[in-house]
Amino acid sequence: MWLDHPRNPDAPLAGLRVVELARVLAGPYAGQVLADLGADVIKVESPEGDGTRAWGPPWIERAGPAGETRREAAYYHACNRGKRGITADFRNPDDLARARDLCLGADVVIENFKTGSLTKFGLDYAALARENDRLVYCSITGFGQTGPRAHEAGYDFVVQGMSGFMSLTGEPEGTPVKMGISISDLATGVWAVNGIQAALLMRERTGKGQHVDMSLMDCSIALLSNQATYHFTTGENPPRMGNAHAQVAPYGVFPVKDGYVILAPANDRLFHKLADLLGRNDWSGDPRFAHNGERVANAKALDAEIAAATAAWTKEALLDACHAAGVPAGPINRLDEVFADPQVAARGMKVEPGGMAGVRSPFTFSGAQLALDRPSPLLGEHDPED
Repeated sequence: MWLDHPRNPDAPLAGLRVVELARVLAGPYAGQVLADLGADVIKVESPEGDGTRAWGPPWIERAGPAGETRREAAYYHACNRGKRGITADFRNPDDLARARDLCLGADVVIENFKTGSLTKFGLDYAALARENDRLVYCSITGFGQTGPRAHEAGYDFVVQGMSGFMSLTGEPEGTPVKMGISISDLATGVWAVNGIQAALLMRERTGKGQHVDMSLMDCSIALLSNQATYHFTTGENPPRMGNAHAQVAPYGVFPVKDGYVILAPANDRLFHKLADLLGRNDWSGDPRFAHNGERVANAKALDAEIAAATAAWTKEALLDACHAAGVPAGPINRLDEVFADPQVAARGMKVEPGGMAGVRSPFTFSGAQLALDRPSPLLGEHDPED
C-alpha cells in the first residue's frame, strides 16, 4: 500500500504518518512543515480539490498522469509541498471508509473543518480515538473548540483585526492595516506543529494520544508578546507607530540618495557609533540624545537630524559603513533581492522539487536532513492506490 512508502530516512520525522483533512492555508502549512521534516503526509481533498488550487493568478502548469496539462494556482504550491494526495467525497460510503481507515492508521490527523463538522462522518477525535487511542488529532479553527465563538468561521484578515494586530500596524495618523502576509494563518500552522510534536513526545511517556485544539485567534494573541505586557502594565493601548519603536530611539527607516535603509542602534554604545560614522559627534554631547531615555523623548527631532545626514549617502555606502562599525542596519529588499542575497542562497531557502519553486521550512540540523524532494500532489494523484 502506498501509505507504507518510506520518506527520507535521514529526516527527523521519518516514519511518522500524518493524514491532512485540511484546506486553504493554516492546516496545509502545518502539514507541509511536517512533510519537510520527513513525515509521510497524505492530503485528503474533496473531488473538487482544495479551493486554493483555483486561487490564481499566478498559475503553474504541469503534466497530469495521462500527459494532460493541469493548471493550478501558485498559492496552492506554497503550502502543499512534500505530500501524497487522494480525493474523497465523505458523502460516498466507500470514500468515507477509506478516509477513516487512513485516519485510524495514522500517528497524526490535522483537520480545519468548522467545530463539530466532522462528527457526522465519524471523523472527529472522539470517534477515532475510541479505536486508536495513540492518535494525535489536531483541530485548527478560527476560535477554538470552546467559548462563545467556537462555531464561527475564522478568516485571517478578520482575526488580524480582532486580535489587535491591526491596532498596532500602520502610521499613527493613518488607517489600520493588515500585514503583507497571512500572519494569523501562518502563525497558527507553526504553533500547530509545535503542539503536535509536544503531544507526540508526551505519547512516548504515556502511550496515549490526545486532541490538540489550535485557533487562529489564540495563536495571534500569543504573538502580541511585549505589546500585551505594555497594556497589562500600563492599562493603556499601545499606539500605532509606523516604523518607530516605543522604547528605543533611533530605530526606523531613513532616506538615502537611492532609496531607504533601516537603522537600529538599540543601545547607547551603538548610537554613539552611528553618530561618529555620520560625522555628528555633537549628538553624543547633546543632553537630548546622550542616553536612550532622552532619545525616546526627543525621537522626532533626532530622526529629522539623522534623516538629513543619511540623505547625503548612497544605500551601499551607508550600509557598508554601518556593518564595518558594527551598527545594526539593513536594506528594505524586494523579493527578487531577497532570493538574490548571497546569505539566503547559501542557506538554500529556495527549493525546487519537481521544478516547483518554494520556500523550505527554516530548520537546519547537524545530524538530520529535511525531506525536500517531492512537489505538491496533483489532484487525485494516488487514486487508485498504487
